Amino acid sequence: MKKRTTVIIGTALAMMLLFFGSTALAQDSQAESDQNKTLVVLGCALAIGIAGVSSAIGLALAGSSAVAVTAEKPDLFGKCLVLQVLPMTQSVYGLLTAILLMLGAGLLGGENVTIGSLAGVGAIWIGLAVGITGISAVNQGMVASSSISATGRNPDVAARGIIFTVMPETIAIFGLLVGILLMTGLGLL
Repeated sequence: MKKRTTVIIGTALAMMLLFFGSTALAQDSQAESDQNKTLVVLGCALAIGIAGVSSAIGLALAGSSAVAVTAEKPDLFGKCLVLQVLPMTQSVYGLLTAILLMLGAGLLGGENVTIGSLAGVGAIWIGLAVGITGISAVNQGMVASSSISATGRNPDVAARGIIFTVMPETIAIFGLLVGILLMTGLGLL
């Protein structure tokens, strides 16, 4: 009888240890996932922050030229506007990256997603890749500014100006593509 009681108490203690141990392990796992979600948020901030500031600078550079040209030739407003807004696309890429990262990490609702440390740190690098390549918006704003000035002198060169203005954006498209491929590889998409 004494032996049987010892076995029952031992089994009960072992079961309690397993139960509470696995609960503590699950809480540790959840805490680690929450920390990794914080890294995803940082990646989102880097993507939209760097690309957004760069777009704002590019828009200002092109916009100052557009204001000058349309002050003298109001009929060129449409052509100047197209050239002036082109540097904004890099901020769209940063926004898209941030939304995709948030979706992949379960931050926008849906099911509870567990984020590993590789995905958390990877999100920072994804945000940096998209954000840093988004700095091309500044150079795009410079090219757009020159294109707007040229259009003011000869409206027939507006289409060529758009082609030249779009070229620096290619770098940002490469950054977005790498970001999407990394998100896919890390299981965030």
